[in-house]
Amino acid sequence: MRLIDTHVHINFDSFDIDRDEVARAWREAGVAHLVHSCVEPAEFPKIQAIAQRYPEVSMAVGLHPLDMDKWTETTAAQIAHIAASERKVVAIGEMGLDFFKADDKALQMKAFVAQLEVAHALDLPVIIHCREAAAETAELLRSFSQNRGHISGVMHCWTGSPAETQQFLDLGFFISFSGIVTFKNATQVKASARMVPSDRILVETDCPFLSPVPKRKEKRNQPAFVRYVAEYVAELREVSLETLAWQTTCNAQRLFRLPGELVSSEANGAEI
Repeated sequence: MRLIDTHVHINFDSFDIDRDEVARAWREAGVAHLVHSCVEPAEFPKIQAIAQRYPEVSMAVGLHPLDMDKWTETTAAQIAHIAASERKVVAIGEMGLDFFKADDKALQMKAFVAQLEVAHALDLPVIIHCREAAAETAELLRSFSQNRGHISGVMHCWTGSPAETQQFLDLGFFISFSGIVTFKNATQVKASARMVPSDRILVETDCPFLSPVPKRKEKRNQPAFVRYVAEYVAELREVSLETLAWQTTCNAQRLFRLPGELVSSEANGAEI
């Protein structure tokens, strides 16, 4: 059985003291590949060094909507240059809209569309952060698709309702669940995790944040803990862990165009 953690931030300082041990733990947990997201282009050299050290790490590059103070007229070109010049970049992101206590909505939307343009030009999927902005995010994606062409991607660390989830499924997006789905009061997230089709569901940690049950007391989440997310989602969907792992690995491989050998041969009999 193999798993793919589709969203990590192991470049953060909390991993500097024991990153090799963390890598050993994710390998022991069956995590065959990781997609390392990016909060802002300035952190990309460190992410790149991590991907060189650990061959199973792929990368994204983008600007997070909570970092609009770093957006300039050259940021999109910078993201495009990095993505085009680094073969291990598999997506643009994380990017999107975060309207929780936001006073820069117009700038967020401008940066979002500019990064969609980069992804479209390079034929790369997008990793989308969306908080308190589902309707606006869906409308921007719908408009972009109609006016510019198809864009693929994932709604990462998804917390939306089933109705909101359906909007993004209708747009062709994948939906990724983090440790939040294991939280006691995450009722609508659990409902969304049950309804996503088996060919569109992904799992992630979003580490070092959001440690899942039963690791909630650990302040630092890590990629090995994606197994707990997968176990919980499998239980919600009434399938085996092996089946859920097979489905999510196939889906991540397809979305991010990852190497085919990531899919475990022993899972070939799993129900799709």
